[in-house]
Amino acid sequence: MLKENSKLSYTLLVDQYERIISYLRISLTDRCNLRCAYCLAGEEQERQLIKLARNEILTYEELLRMVRIAVAMGISKIRLTGGEPLVRRDIISFVNRLAAIEGLEDIRMTTNGVLLGYFARELLAAGVKKINISLDTLKPGRFAEITGSDCFAQVWESIETVLALDFSSVKLNMVVMRKVNDDEILDFARLSMEKKLQVRFIEFMPIGVSTRWNRDTYMGSDEIMARLSSLGELLPVARELSDGPARVFKLGEGSIGSLGLISPISHHFCDRCNRLRLTSEGRLRSCLLNDEEVDIRKVLRGGCSDNDIAETLLTAVYNKPRGHHLEKNRLEDEEIGGMDCHGRMSRIGG
Repeated sequence: MLKENSKLSYTLLVDQYERIISYLRISLTDRCNLRCAYCLAGEEQERQLIKLARNEILTYEELLRMVRIAVAMGISKIRLTGGEPLVRRDIISFVNRLAAIEGLEDIRMTTNGVLLGYFARELLAAGVKKINISLDTLKPGRFAEITGSDCFAQVWESIETVLALDFSSVKLNMVVMRKVNDDEILDFARLSMEKKLQVRFIEFMPIGVSTRWNRDTYMGSDEIMARLSSLGELLPVARELSDGPARVFKLGEGSIGSLGLISPISHHFCDRCNRLRLTSEGRLRSCLLNDEEVDIRKVLRGGCSDNDIAETLLTAVYNKPRGHHLEKNRLEDEEIGGMDCHGRMSRIGG
């Protein structure tokens, strides 16, 4: 069913299951300054390192044009991702122009934190109010093993920097992997007791052709929650729109921060998904875990009208699947590797 925006001539973004799409994640680049082991694996590694050419990535002008139309169609929240978004040239100038779009209420960024300390103040001034930092270990040696880079101290300094500034939300994203970093679950949780941040434990998903996912590595959120309970009572926190799919708790009344559990496999949240993704090569992807994409770069570079862009957005959203089948397809069989999602996360956007 199509719902009209009373203030504008564009149709609002609503899929065939009546989910209103208000959240757009934009992968600004497929480039990254880390080489994380679970992104690059085995004989696929060298192939995965091949980067998009500059002309294969949407320009800032193309992005801004598309976003203006998307906002007119109901998108109110943008997340900038990568790859690593902070490695793209002139990122602050782009964020300033993005923030000037009327109707865009919320600009966020997901980063690995390596460059965040350098850019933090400028990002905040430009309009990024909420930061997610991907961090899978608190041990410098293990960090080097996982990421291929010896820069844990730099990332930790970035975390301290953003916590000292006036960001409205700082979140640490930990992908939990059994026998890799699950022995640090409680150490991460304790951070939420003493720092104003949300530590989020994310189930490891079988994504991409080179993933190292298997049933032995996967740990469900119920087991994670059982481990967290050993630290004390988990007090549910009322959900806010900004929490997205996370179930949020506090470790006792005295905790300064909070804990979030994101369970795409064991407790999937497809029925309330409001997301649309734009890959770094200019393809609209309505579901992370389904490879169906719509090429908006071709439309943008084909002499299109604004209405053509709007129709492309509507097509991508209307074809959004009801849900994924990760639990059925992966936890019940022996195969290892990505399921429906065979793209590279650096291009799709983490």
